[in-house]
Amino acid sequence: MHTLRQAKIGQTVKVVKLHGEGAIRRRIMDMGITKGVALCIRKVAPLGDPIEVTVRGYELSLRKADAEMIEIE
Repeated sequence: MHTLRQAKIGQTVKVVKLHGEGAIRRRIMDMGITKGVALCIRKVAPLGDPIEVTVRGYELSLRKADAEMIEIE
């Protein structure tokens, strides 16, 4: 299982599954990250937090903890 946190800069990945429960999962889905959507890794901060991705045509910053809940292929 690979998570978004393990993806490298410049990679385009596909979301396979969202882990987490309740409000946290709902918040991730409200940002446009759902099963099957493509994410492009744009930048990673020097200490790894946050991660900037492009999803559905806009840039989004995610914390490491949130990125860990997103399973990719």
